Amino acid sequence: MTTHQPDLNAVDWSQIPAPADDGAADHLAGMRVPPMALASTAGALVDLAALSGRSVVYAYPRTGTPEEISPVEGWDMIPGARGCTPQACGFRDHFADLHALGVTQVFGLSTQTTAYQAEMAARLHLPFPILSDEALAFTQAARLPTFEAGGMTLLRRLTMIIDAGVITRTLYPVFPPDRSAQDVMAALRDMPSLP
Repeated sequence: MTTHQPDLNAVDWSQIPAPADDGAADHLAGMRVPPMALASTAGALVDLAALSGRSVVYAYPRTGTPEEISPVEGWDMIPGARGCTPQACGFRDHFADLHALGVTQVFGLSTQTTAYQAEMAARLHLPFPILSDEALAFTQAARLPTFEAGGMTLLRRLTMIIDAGVITRTLYPVFPPDRSAQDVMAALRDMPSLP
């Protein structure tokens, strides 16, 4: 069953349960990104392990559409599930700010298909690609935190700052999602610049 609401960005975060830090991302900081080609909404394959410079990858469960926000009954009450569209819009709105802080690439990452992601990226006018891990190969190789809902394995909301193929900082859990880009910017200000 899906929930119908008029605005994906109209969320009262005080009514949404915040996710707890369950330690499922503790192993990521300092880890070399698994080498793997991921399909992107830009039409090219992206290997995060092969990128130079500083990249930001925000993983999220799944975006909805204006007609169907919730993929399962009770979606909003799953800690960390709600908020993918406001999160994407935050990274869109702060895209230039992130570049000014030394970020060379920004990516979203979910287990949805590239075709589904492409509709969302076009509708929200995202200036960065969304990566698909539909087969969960990257998720399993990196042991990214996941949860099950409606028969789907979905990513828990997590942001990784990757410097030349190494995860140098993680933000987990992420809440509220609409502040995710600003939280990343605050973290970047505390990190040394890349040479």
